[in-house]
Amino acid sequence: MNLVEKLSIVGCGTMGHSIALSAAWAGLDVKVVGVNEENLNRANKGIQNKLSVLVENELLDQSEAEKIDARITLLTSLKEGVEDATFIIEAIPEVLEMKLAFYQELEQLIGKDVIIASNTSGFTPTSLAENARYPERFIVTHYWNPGHLIPLVEVVKGEKTNQETVDRTMEFMRRMHKHPIFINKEIPGFIGNRLQYALFREAQSLLDEGVASKEDIDAAVVYSIGRRLPVTGPLMTADMGGLDVFSAISNYLFEDLSTAEKSGRILTSLVEDGKLGDKSGEGFYQWDEETSKKINAEREETLIHFLKLDRERNE
Repeated sequence: MNLVEKLSIVGCGTMGHSIALSAAWAGLDVKVVGVNEENLNRANKGIQNKLSVLVENELLDQSEAEKIDARITLLTSLKEGVEDATFIIEAIPEVLEMKLAFYQELEQLIGKDVIIASNTSGFTPTSLAENARYPERFIVTHYWNPGHLIPLVEVVKGEKTNQETVDRTMEFMRRMHKHPIFINKEIPGFIGNRLQYALFREAQSLLDEGVASKEDIDAAVVYSIGRRLPVTGPLMTADMGGLDVFSAISNYLFEDLSTAEKSGRILTSLVEDGKLGDKSGEGFYQWDEETSKKINAEREETLIHFLKLDRERNE
């Protein structure tokens, strides 16, 4: 496609500013709209911190980091932020009423050919476009956190999304050096979260039943399937192991897997007690500042390692 998209991102929180960094890293100029100067300052701090980590890990040199930073324009004016955009990514809070109100305001400011893509992790594009003037230009582009390091973007079409919107979006995600997957059927959780929460449900069940400690349940993933999933997903893994074997195991094991329709007993109790994990200092695990920094840094370093491997493969 010959169209050169002009990108604006509305919302400068954790996902908004990391998506902006991803776009600028791919050589694109991007405008980012925040609610106020305080929001923009937090976003700018996040961008600078992430750029520093990329430089430290030799994905960039300082000169490249400065050029990337210069491609990002932070604004508080929605009108100024979207006035020349052809592609808008919405990354505001996951409140449907807030999103619908925002779209009504946004559609007053842009032409009918401008794509509106939501970074929502749960709402369908059909529900988001419910009151839209031009529902055919609504689509979901679900980035995964951290948006500048994880390649996957789930692209989801709605009932009225047209093919041009789909084609432009898939092409634009590739232009941003992402790995888009296309989901043509709207289902809750899309693909990634459905797989993630299927694993989380079983982990909760094992913990609730006292089968093993939380540490050993996590270790069972980290030191086994977690090691091979970066190369082979569940379906290719089954091919490699033999479909007769995987079918036989499925036939007897599925009957015993959790079919819980709500959060498990321990998780529910923790939430009721205000023990919400890293952000509150305690959850399944204890989280002090040192632990949080250590685990987040280790995860970031691992994601950077795999990003380097991706780039080597694509060279």
